[in-house]
Amino acid sequence: MSIAAPVVSRVMEVEKDWIDYNGHLNMAYYNVLFDRCSDEAFAMLGMGPDYAKERRLTTYTAEIHVCYVRELHLGNKVTCTFQLLDFDEKRFHGYQELRHVDGWLAATCEVLTLHVDMNGPKVAHFPDDILANMKAMQEAHAALPKSERAGRSIGIKRKS
Repeated sequence: MSIAAPVVSRVMEVEKDWIDYNGHLNMAYYNVLFDRCSDEAFAMLGMGPDYAKERRLTTYTAEIHVCYVRELHLGNKVTCTFQLLDFDEKRFHGYQELRHVDGWLAATCEVLTLHVDMNGPKVAHFPDDILANMKAMQEAHAALPKSERAGRSIGIKRKS
């Protein structure tokens, strides 16, 4: 399996219904764009729509941290990257960057995702074939630099 490092989504366009009363992309739709990129990366790992339908296994988001860096507007075209930072037998940790096609950074996303047996639903071990794909992606992504934005916490820094 050949894996891009990082995985880069198809080009996506900011849609009219996603623009809020401030005239820019509403915060919720940044997540839609990140999710669409994740879907492309998950399909590469063998966890696309057929995986859920045929094997009754899927993924759920456990935690997400989005940083909004620069506004997007109607008609802007973007791509999104996905980098696998870590995984274990039931979870994986990813980092994404949403970039305007001109190259500037619009937002970042860090996410912890759970592997779920839909019959429960309950958190479940990855099957061996998916674990092998995760390992291959992690190896492909190991040489990528870890962004300073990954691993950040949220809070108000106080001066002493």
